[in-house]
Amino acid sequence: MKAKTRGGLRQVGLVLGAAALLAASLAVPYWQLTLYAPQYPGGLRALVYLTHVAGDAQEISNLNHYIGMKALDEAAPVERALAIPLVLLFGALAVVSGSRRGPWRWLLRLPLVLFPLGFFADLSAWLWYYGHSMDPTAPIRLEPFMPVVLGRGVIAQFRTVAQFHVGFYLALGASLLALYDLRRKEPRAAQVRAESVARPAEVAAR
Repeated sequence: MKAKTRGGLRQVGLVLGAAALLAASLAVPYWQLTLYAPQYPGGLRALVYLTHVAGDAQEISNLNHYIGMKALDEAAPVERALAIPLVLLFGALAVVSGSRRGPWRWLLRLPLVLFPLGFFADLSAWLWYYGHSMDPTAPIRLEPFMPVVLGRGVIAQFRTVAQFHVGFYLALGASLLALYDLRRKEPRAAQVRAESVARPAEVAAR
């Protein structure tokens, strides 16, 4: 019984670690936006978590009001509401995939593997929307634009620096760990399949 339990833990060990990394990413920011202005030489920082926006988000939203941009904490309400259950579900599916074979192993693990890409795509979509839905009656009128997702940008008299934060790298690490575990088990799975085909043939030959 103990040997069977140890065998089961070995099977899901790495993917269990991947699920733990993804769950831990809920506690830290995924993305950071720093805004520099003459009156803020040290910069204002908005920290984007999966569940909320923190840091100087309110002050940045107040400044964005002058160009007619929506408040930062109004973005992605559905995604933030579903973040915790989805992360736990994706982690659980990945762990279950550790004891499955064939296509199910890949399919059950796919949501966790693609999670960082999904975050990046969703973030980019919301930034595009914010840059293209500004209030035309705002005190400062700007042409629609795409705020930078990563790197340096300029908005009116402000300079911005956008970068991934710890949470994104934890999710990326979870994705890579899950992929490594899949690749690591492929040769063993192929060997098992070959043995299962060869064994009946040997019996028939006798």
